[in-house]
Amino acid sequence: MANSIDVVGAGARRHSPAATADAVRAARTVSRRLTVRDKKNLGLGLLFISPWIVGLVIFVLYPLVYSLVISLTRYSGMAKPTFVGLQNYVTAFTDPLVKISAGNTLFYAGLAVPIGLVVAVVLALAMNRNVREVAWYRTALYIPSLVPAFALSFIFVVFVNPRFGVFNQFLTLFGAGNSNLLGEPTSAKIVIVLMAQLAAGNAAIIFLAGLRNIPVTLYEAARVDGAGPVRQFVSITLPLLTPAILFNLITGISGGLQVFTQAYVLTNGVGGPDNGTLFYMLYLYKNAFSYASLGYASALAVLLFVVGMLLAWLVYFISKKFVNYDVAAG
Repeated sequence: MANSIDVVGAGARRHSPAATADAVRAARTVSRRLTVRDKKNLGLGLLFISPWIVGLVIFVLYPLVYSLVISLTRYSGMAKPTFVGLQNYVTAFTDPLVKISAGNTLFYAGLAVPIGLVVAVVLALAMNRNVREVAWYRTALYIPSLVPAFALSFIFVVFVNPRFGVFNQFLTLFGAGNSNLLGEPTSAKIVIVLMAQLAAGNAAIIFLAGLRNIPVTLYEAARVDGAGPVRQFVSITLPLLTPAILFNLITGISGGLQVFTQAYVLTNGVGGPDNGTLFYMLYLYKNAFSYASLGYASALAVLLFVVGMLLAWLVYFISKKFVNYDVAAG
């Protein structure tokens, strides 16, 4: 320990007193051995989190490593895997359906995620109103997000049916003809984007927590200075919601890249019309379970994982310029 303190002391001439004190404390902490009590507490802590550790290893780390290994083989799920090296990855970069499915997925995520953030903020503002019936409002606004995606997809199949759907019945009131929204690639994707907004209640709860964490004194001071509701939202609410925006943005991008259920139900797993709803996860699923190409599907999964990690890193990197952690609850 003396050597560690000497090294820290030698650098004290080049650093501030506060930094030197922190370095000394860090050196003492590192050099201190665990006591019997510390070891007991550590063992109890590991015991309590052991279910999470087991779940992480079995359901996350093992599948990830297994997919990486299988992606280097030609494997149907029945016969013995045959090692092919990087051939599956080369095929993925030259497969036109990969490009189509990736484009469809980016189109969906590029619309669903930002629209979802806006809808969630609006819902959170409505949930945060100081009225007697606010508990009922919160329940009513959150309930749609509890409906399973496959059930919601079946509802939308009936809702946009070109012959007897509610949407087309509404259009007839204005003299418009029937429209087959699921019969055209772009409109089919937009239907799925709109469907995703019914799940905005989950993000709205996060935003509501962020709104409740903003000190009321900031709004009082702003009103004294003559700031109206819009100026308060732009100058106070929005900047202090940026941590929640960052969280919901990351989870939204992750969910957007993995969109699957809606397209599978609406198109019976085909991804039509004209591959318009052939999302990346749907194409991955078809390769694994329809074409028995588990090796190729695993390569697609690894590529999706890498892209997701890169996007998450990019968002975190950019977030340093707009996320505000300065004000705590008062």
